[in-house]
Amino acid sequence: MPSWTYDGLSCSRRPTRTVQVGDVAVGSEHPIRVQSMTTPATTDVAATVSQIARLVEVGCEIVRVTVPTSADADSLPAIRDALRRRQIRVPLVADIHFTPAAAMKAIEHVEKIRINPGNYADKKKFKVREYTDAEYAAELERIEQVFSPLVRRAKQLGVSMRIGTNHGSLSDRIMNRYGDTPEGMVESALEFVLICEAYGYRDLILSMKASNPVVVLQAYRLLAQRMGERGMDYPIHLGVTEAGDGEDGRIKSAIGIGALLDEGIGDTVRVSLTEAPEREIPVARALVEPYNRRGHATFSSEGKVACPLSVSYQRRTSYEVPAGPHRMGGANTVLVEVALQSAPGEGEALRAELDAQVGVRVPEETRADIVSVALREETEIEALGRLLGSMELVAPRVALSARIDPRWVLETDDERMRSWLASAHRLHLTADESTDLDAMRRLLAHARAASRSILVEAPVDPALQIARLEPADEPRSLALAVAPDPQFSPLHATRLAVVRLAAEGLSTPIVLIDDAQKRQTDPHLGCAAALGGLLCDGIGDAIQIGAMPAAEARRLAFSILQAARVRITRTEFISCPSCGRTLFDLEETTARIKQRTAHLKGLKIAVMGCVVNGPGEMADADFGYVGWGAGKIALFVGKEMVARDVPTGQADDRLVELIKQHGRWVEPAVAGTDLKSVP
Repeated sequence: MPSWTYDGLSCSRRPTRTVQVGDVAVGSEHPIRVQSMTTPATTDVAATVSQIARLVEVGCEIVRVTVPTSADADSLPAIRDALRRRQIRVPLVADIHFTPAAAMKAIEHVEKIRINPGNYADKKKFKVREYTDAEYAAELERIEQVFSPLVRRAKQLGVSMRIGTNHGSLSDRIMNRYGDTPEGMVESALEFVLICEAYGYRDLILSMKASNPVVVLQAYRLLAQRMGERGMDYPIHLGVTEAGDGEDGRIKSAIGIGALLDEGIGDTVRVSLTEAPEREIPVARALVEPYNRRGHATFSSEGKVACPLSVSYQRRTSYEVPAGPHRMGGANTVLVEVALQSAPGEGEALRAELDAQVGVRVPEETRADIVSVALREETEIEALGRLLGSMELVAPRVALSARIDPRWVLETDDERMRSWLASAHRLHLTADESTDLDAMRRLLAHARAASRSILVEAPVDPALQIARLEPADEPRSLALAVAPDPQFSPLHATRLAVVRLAAEGLSTPIVLIDDAQKRQTDPHLGCAAALGGLLCDGIGDAIQIGAMPAAEARRLAFSILQAARVRITRTEFISCPSCGRTLFDLEETTARIKQRTAHLKGLKIAVMGCVVNGPGEMADADFGYVGWGAGKIALFVGKEMVARDVPTGQADDRLVELIKQHGRWVEPAVAGTDLKSVP
């Protein structure tokens, strides 16, 4: 098996063994597989079979069904027979939580079994206890006694197994030794892997799921590293659990799945949306398609420097540069930039675009921080100056950036440079190996004197050359945007630039610019994967998304920042996908709670269908709404249950009352009026 070490830069696919899931081969050189999970109770054979048929029709390659009880396991032969009569050959996965007896029944009728090491032979009661090494070892022996019968039977039958750790259901034993950490998630899985290996069973696939994409990325990266250290080559199943619905759910999934695929990690994926499972498959296929098409192609660059493995968030240190009324870099918030389509002299069209991005009808927290315009001719500088003057009157919290032709810098004198800098808060230009460094040095000096900034967009090496021109003393004026190879996302090129800047002691601010359409993938998912992956690593001081209308780009940018937990501008909803364990209509309930609480900026609200991950994920939410029985709800504050057996008819009002009791309720804002005068 070829060696593979994650260095934060390479996107060659991690080599693995092949694990057969029925007729579907996972790992190695095989395509990245897509899968989903049924939502009816497994005992409802007709409904389950109908949904499996719909999933297969839209391209699902592996289907998981929940098996919470022995009665559900008893339904599997009937499901298998019904599928056979329909001539549907799709591997079935039995999803097990808490019930080893159900697992022993289910394994006779499926191609794969999924167990959660946090609750298969362990427990979660949020109890604090110190374990001695001897006590911990004794617990592992007890777990082996409970788990080994399933391992032996899986080996006899040739059934594969997913050992799937969930951040929300780490056992008390793991929590007390490792804490609520990516390390705890990885160790929880590897303990079970070692038991499997002791019995000579290696048909394993591993997963590390969480609702927070930052945790997802850290846990999977650490898993890949730890498996490499131990010589393990098991395939990896990717997913962001409780991602939610709509664009937010897709963006979270793209960050947690797409960024890892870009790094070469992942052999099968499930996108967990609070929607009908058939709607998950197109999203999953859009995420994996570029990598399946590309195969094992490798991104490489001269002068590669190993990137430290990111298993904890720390924002990259950068110096500050002016951005009109804002400061970019340092400890300042990550700014959102939008590129306008209209030229500086196109008055009415430009006014309409500005109104849509920074007008008072746009909520203040999601207005663009920087708007950029492209100058087609140097003579448009005069119109640019008028635009700047008007904006400072009607949109004083917005910076104006002007993209100029880099050839103008070479051909101009100092006086004209100063006139450009007086007409915009920032100049944006591209550079390459032929860029005149003396002319760039003069432009940077004038920018510092005028308290303006320069954004240079360039491949890694020219960007580094220009960064060296910026003096070490204050004030400073340069920011960089790294231009990637068009075949690959900005993730690798930007990481390469960051580590090479650090190696030279340079802390230049970074603007993340992406045009995912160049890579022929879904632009929303592609941008989320690339930019979100960098933001989750603490890289990026501003972001800009190209090749789409400005309003769409701005909305997407704020969604990516929200999903990466970098800049919170609205309520965060953590909601699980429906499955056979769900105790209420999850889609309808989530929509209803959103309608009541979507205006509560910064609040995290979890909507969980059952107790499997609910109490654990409450630790990542401010308030939780969890199915607790037929027609009953439990309410949480953090991980503490504060009410149980609440009738569903009263639960929404009780949740609002709970938020008010804790001083987190505000009344919805009233919309404003138009932006009035921009030439």
